[in-house]
Amino acid sequence: MKSRLLGEKGITVSRAIVISVVLAAVVIGSTTCAPSPPKEVVKEVPVEKTATLAIEHFSIIAGTTWSGAHDRAAKRIADKYPNVKYVYREEVGPDAAVPYAEELIAAGANIVVGNAEFMGLPLKDIADKYPDVYFASIIASDLTTKRNFIRLFPRQYQALYLEGLIAGALTKTGNIGIVSAFPCVQVIRRQAGFYLGVKDAAKLLGKDIKVYVKYVGDWYLPTEERDIASTLITQYKVDVLTQQTDSGSPLDVAQEMGIWFVGKDMDTVGYYGWSSTDTVAVSFDTRWEVLYEKIVKDWLAGDKSPETILYLGMNRKMILADGTEVPTVDIMNDNKVGVDAISPKARPLIANEIIQLVEQRRDQMIKGAWDPFFEHEFVSNGTGLALEGLPIPPKGTVVKPAGEMPSDEWLLSKFNFDLEGTVILE
Repeated sequence: MKSRLLGEKGITVSRAIVISVVLAAVVIGSTTCAPSPPKEVVKEVPVEKTATLAIEHFSIIAGTTWSGAHDRAAKRIADKYPNVKYVYREEVGPDAAVPYAEELIAAGANIVVGNAEFMGLPLKDIADKYPDVYFASIIASDLTTKRNFIRLFPRQYQALYLEGLIAGALTKTGNIGIVSAFPCVQVIRRQAGFYLGVKDAAKLLGKDIKVYVKYVGDWYLPTEERDIASTLITQYKVDVLTQQTDSGSPLDVAQEMGIWFVGKDMDTVGYYGWSSTDTVAVSFDTRWEVLYEKIVKDWLAGDKSPETILYLGMNRKMILADGTEVPTVDIMNDNKVGVDAISPKARPLIANEIIQLVEQRRDQMIKGAWDPFFEHEFVSNGTGLALEGLPIPPKGTVVKPAGEMPSDEWLLSKFNFDLEGTVILE
C-alpha cells in the first residue's frame, strides 16, 4: 500500500515538474533582456568581544594616591568601553598574587595586573599556563617580560620636573623636603625629575636651594611618614614638602604647620577633597588609563604579541568617556591643569619667568619636543642603591652628558644614583 501511494504521488509530481519547466521556459524566454534581481547576502554579525580587567592592588584603595589612581583609571576604562568590566582585589601581597589571579581568571578575567612590582612579578610564573590572558606588572627596576606578560610605567618624572620648578620658586627658606619610601630605581628616577626642576628654578631666580630626602622604609606607613614630615619641617626648616610615599600623612602635617605641599600621583584636592589649594600648591596626576587603554585595546584586537614594555609620557593621551583629553601625566590641582593648576594663593608668590617656563616646558613635553632627562647632565651624588653588577657611581661622576637621551631600559632599570646636590638624611 505504501509503495502504491508513493508511486501515484510520484506520477503527479512528475507531471507538475514538466508543466513548471515549460512555464518557466516561457517566462525566461520573454525576459532575457531583464537583469536578474540581486541575491540578498546575509552577513554574519560578529559578537562583540568582551574583556574583564582585574587589578591586584598592593594596598588599600581608599586614602591612597597610588592604588587610588589605578582604581580611578580602571573605572574610566570601564566607563568608556561598555564591553570592558573592572574587578579588583586589595592588599595583595606576593604570596597571594597568583592564587588571586587564578581565582579572577576562573571568574572571567582576561587581563590581570599587579599594581606594584614586588607583588606583580609572580604573575609571570603562570603566564604560560594561561596563553589567552594578558598579565601585567608595574616596573620598579626588573624588566622581565613574556609574550603575554607586560611591564608598564608612566614618565612621571616629566610632571615632577614641572613641580620642581614651582617648588623652587615658592621656597623662602631655601629648604625643600621629600618624605620618601626607600632607595630604588623608581624612587630615585622620580626624585631626579623633581630635583632638576628645583635646580632650574634656583638658577633662574638666583636662589640657593637644598632638597632633603628622608626615607620611611616602605610605601605606606602613615605614622612614620608623619614623623618624618614633622622632622623635615622642624629640624631642617623645610617650607615646601612633597612625598614619594602613599599615605595622606605628609599632606596633613604640611597643612597643620602652614607650609606648602606639592602632591603626588593624583589631584588629591579635586578627587579626594583632601586639604585645599591654601596648602597644596600643585600636584602631579597620573593617568594609568592611558597605559591600560593600550593593553585593553590590544587584547580586544586579539594581538598575540603585544608590546611588552610600556613607558609612556606626556605626549601620549586618552580621550575619556566624557570627551576630556588626558595625557599620561600632568600637573593638576582642584580639577585644573597646566599653569591653571597652580594654587591661586601660591601663584602671586611665583616669579613670572617661572610661570612662563612651566607653561613652555609642559607644552613642549606634550608635543614630545623636550625632556628634562635629555636636557640635563646626570652627575652622581655618590648615594643611591647598589644593584647586582652595578655599583653606585662615585660622587662627581658624569654618568650622562647633557643633550643625550638615556635609553628606556637604562632609565627603568639602571638609574641607581641620586643626582649631585641631593641631601640624603639618615
